[in-house]
Amino acid sequence: MNSLRNHAVLLLSCPDRRGIVASVSQFIYEHKGNIVHADQYTDTEKGQFFMRIEWEMNGFDLERQEMSKAFGSLARSFQVDWQLYFTDDVPNMAIFVSKASHCLYEILLRHGAGEFVTNIKLIIGNHPDLSPIAKTFGIPFYVFPINSQTKMTVEKKELALLKEHNIDLIVLARYMQILTPQFISHYPSCIINIHHSFLPAFAGSHPYRQARERGVKVIGATSHYVTGELDAGPIIEQDVIRVTHRDSIEDLIYKGRDIEKIVFSRAIKLHLENRILVYGNKTIVFSS
Repeated sequence: MNSLRNHAVLLLSCPDRRGIVASVSQFIYEHKGNIVHADQYTDTEKGQFFMRIEWEMNGFDLERQEMSKAFGSLARSFQVDWQLYFTDDVPNMAIFVSKASHCLYEILLRHGAGEFVTNIKLIIGNHPDLSPIAKTFGIPFYVFPINSQTKMTVEKKELALLKEHNIDLIVLARYMQILTPQFISHYPSCIINIHHSFLPAFAGSHPYRQARERGVKVIGATSHYVTGELDAGPIIEQDVIRVTHRDSIEDLIYKGRDIEKIVFSRAIKLHLENRILVYGNKTIVFSS
């Protein structure tokens, strides 16, 4: 598991030029690093290059605090935007919830099974309904009732709590509140949401009723980073499941929750493993 490995992960993007892969690989080789994973992609229309490369730190002759300076000259020569991570630096996660429990249970069970390398520091709810689940898993639960008049005040309190716990990632496990742009600005590309993929075609409180009335043949889910534009942030993961005319509204809801759990879990895992580069309003996802 990544939590037991001492690896470095470099994510980079830059204008596409000859020699980038060779230069990065040579840098790692010269400092006695052993590359264990490498993946790349070129957007030929825009001439932009993307890469994820992972190597063992055991035997690497640069200390962590030296690496940014050492890589700097190469990065400047290729106009590289880059992020460096270490697999034994375990990020802290906060989960935001309302009343629906299916995504929360999925996260907690997968975390307990060792699938998510993260510290779940706290759960924040705008209703108290899911506090017994948090208690069962031994995770602090905080309730912040919120409405349009109190939203700004409540978000300041939430941000203070998140800062206190050094939160790196926020996941919205069916959190039925819209975050303000001011809140989102504190966690750019670090807030992940999940919703049924009918938006915006089947907006409102009864999307599955609308879907059944229209006789849809597939339903699905979308997980994305949260931005100031509602449900329009960079998409991380999507999937669908087939349905038929025989499915009742309750069947659609049941199947929809199943696909939400799967898609949400994939997105969280990809983020935790540093496999995502945000590119405009899209993502480059390195799955291998």
